[in-house]
Amino acid sequence: MQQAENARRRLSALRARTVATAVCAVALTALAACTSGTATTGSPVGPPGGDSTSGSATLAPSAEAAEPAVITAVRGQHLNPVTPVKVSIRNGTLTSVTMLNPEGVHVRGAIDSDGTSWHNTEVLGYSRTYRILAKGVSSDGTATTKRLRVTTLTPDNMTMPYLEDIYGHYIDDGGTYGVGMVVRVHFDEPVDERKAEKTLKVTTTPSVVGGWYWADDQNVYWRPRHYYEPGTRVTIAATVYGQDVGQGLFGQSDQSVSFKIGAKHYAVANAKTHHVKVYFNDKLVRNMPTSMGQGGTTRGENGPIYLWTMPGVYTVINHENPAIMSSDSYGLPANSPLGYAPEKVPYATKISVDGIYLHELDATVWAQGHENVSHGCLNLNRQNARWYYNHSRIGDVVKVVHSGGPKITFNQGGEWSVPWSQWLAGSAL
Repeated sequence: MQQAENARRRLSALRARTVATAVCAVALTALAACTSGTATTGSPVGPPGGDSTSGSATLAPSAEAAEPAVITAVRGQHLNPVTPVKVSIRNGTLTSVTMLNPEGVHVRGAIDSDGTSWHNTEVLGYSRTYRILAKGVSSDGTATTKRLRVTTLTPDNMTMPYLEDIYGHYIDDGGTYGVGMVVRVHFDEPVDERKAEKTLKVTTTPSVVGGWYWADDQNVYWRPRHYYEPGTRVTIAATVYGQDVGQGLFGQSDQSVSFKIGAKHYAVANAKTHHVKVYFNDKLVRNMPTSMGQGGTTRGENGPIYLWTMPGVYTVINHENPAIMSSDSYGLPANSPLGYAPEKVPYATKISVDGIYLHELDATVWAQGHENVSHGCLNLNRQNARWYYNHSRIGDVVKVVHSGGPKITFNQGGEWSVPWSQWLAGSAL
């Protein structure tokens, strides 16, 4: 009995140790499970209190979404029509831009080489509203569209510049003129002279020195300092469109004209020798007897009238065949002692605004080459009058020497009689 009891106690103790060992084994297994991440990778688990997914912080972040493309342009009213409208895109490229005028017609334009901006290449009109449809795409391929409207300014008033000779005739584009050619720009509204002159440009080949001279706030003249050289090419441009030339007055339209200078034609009319000598390229080609102004003054409707062929430098300004001449045209009544009724005068080459001509008058052939009997014109016989009429051109120089009376004035067509220093002072700039 005693042996049986001892055996039972040894069996109970053995079971207790086995359970303890198993518990320790379970505990070790559990401990190993809690520390296995540290043992295998050496990486931190994450911040205290994190769950089992906190280890994902070690993965590469996902790519950020592309910023959206944004299309912008100048908006609003009163845009200057000569300043291009610019459409731009940020964070993308433009794929197309359509600009339509009020009639639905496409306005020409171009996208810049980098695809980030567009501008119109066609000048816009005054007082017009344009619609713009711009399309683009962002870097991730997302499309965007923008609709815009722009309106150009409405001028209070407009002026047109006319490019003329000093007699008011349009200059012939591509035409040939004399070495003394003077150009006039006539504005059909009074302008701010300084602003208007900034829109004017003269280009010459070869280059010549010249300047502008304002007669009043509508008329400005350009001439070189010295006569042109034959073969010179001249371009006069008035780029007034879109420009304020005074108190809200805008240019109606740009104007330009080009012409060339022909052979040098130069005439000298000598009141003492009673001859007109004509030179081509400094070579005497014609010596014409003449009868010039008789001199003195007479009383006219508007004051004294000079009967001289006034001294100074003239240019050819017109050809008339016939010219209708009357003393009434310059204020001397036809029924006065020195007056005369309207008559047709053939082969008349005009050299002054107020009516001095080289013209045919066979009635004074007896005096031509000997005596001055005219009212101021240069009388020639038919053959010489016709020759000069056919061989002179607008801008050819005629210089009157050894005559009495006052010098020809600017307003009469004596632009070349104005001293150069005075001419320069007539500029507004």
